[in-house]
Amino acid sequence: MDALSIRDLEKRFVKGRRGEVYALRGIGLRVAPGEIYGVLGPNGSGKSTLVRIVATLLLPDAGEVRVFGHDVVREAWKVRELIHRVSAEAAFFKKLSPMENLLYGARLYGIPGRIAARRARELFSRLGLPPDRIGKPMEQLSRGQQQKVAVARAFLHPPRLLLLDEPTTGLDPRSKREVQELILELREREGTTVFLTTHDMEEADRICDRVAILDEGRIVAQGTPAALKARVSCDGSEATMEDVFFAVTGKEWGDDEGPEAT
Repeated sequence: MDALSIRDLEKRFVKGRRGEVYALRGIGLRVAPGEIYGVLGPNGSGKSTLVRIVATLLLPDAGEVRVFGHDVVREAWKVRELIHRVSAEAAFFKKLSPMENLLYGARLYGIPGRIAARRARELFSRLGLPPDRIGKPMEQLSRGQQQKVAVARAFLHPPRLLLLDEPTTGLDPRSKREVQELILELREREGTTVFLTTHDMEEADRICDRVAILDEGRIVAQGTPAALKARVSCDGSEATMEDVFFAVTGKEWGDDEGPEAT
């Protein structure tokens, strides 16, 4: 059984005078259990819309999405039991501290407080969250620090499918690498499937088993990073994922005018 299967997925939005526009058109992909699958694309390409549909936060206009065999529309309650989602704009109880936010989440999953607190401290340390921030209200933390808390919360109780929507946005290079190492460790230790969206080509190349390149709501290429790069000629030098993007879209990276905000 696929961890995630998407077939003929479409999503449209009404955009003022432009009328109805497509955020996603004809999307199809399959993700195997334990795989780290990346969706690579610039802002506006449809990445976040895709994750929100998988997370049961948006309804598709056409097509089918299944998480471990469960339909995201008809069995949304079951899908929610199998997933966690981390986005670039994570929601918290702003008046509570990072530790309090994680302990609250742990109670929802029946994790004993002592175990949750120990695990939370380990995760905060791994992610480089300063000790003096752990007890401060979330509203006093920087955006990068808040993002670290969001990642820690998702890793506190590993799901079967982890949805990461640009999880390293706002993080410095060292913190990005720490999050990437945690993702790889989670897959190795727990067998968690990871569905990752990013506009960081180096990140996709480094940690993803396979990648789909999304452009204006369409998948224009799929494959392993190595296979995609092997398709591109660079006059004898090794191709990059940016070279692949240009080859399959005809655009420079950053030419990102799409119907979606992210």
